[in-house]
Amino acid sequence: MVFETIAFALFALVTVGFSLGVVLVDDVLHASLLLGGALLSVAVHYVMLQAEFLAAMQILVYIGGVLILITFAVMLTRRETDTEVSSV
Repeated sequence: MVFETIAFALFALVTVGFSLGVVLVDDVLHASLLLGGALLSVAVHYVMLQAEFLAAMQILVYIGGVLILITFAVMLTRRETDTEVSSV
C-alpha cells in the first residue's frame, strides 16, 4: 500500500510538472512534446487504477493521433527566420 501511494505521488508530480511546462514554455514544439509526456503520465495513472483499456486508448488516440497531428502542424507551419531578409 505504501508503494502505491509513493508511485501515485511521483507520477502526480510528473504530470503536474509536464502540465506546467506546457503552459510556461515559449516554443510550441517543446510544448507539444511536454503535452505528450503529460498525456503519457495520465495513462500511467489509468494503469495504476487497473483501467488498462482506458490507458491503451489514451496512448493510441491522444498520443498516437492528436499529438502527432499537432506536431506535424507545428513543423509544417513553422517559419524559419532568414538572416538576409531581416538585415535589409
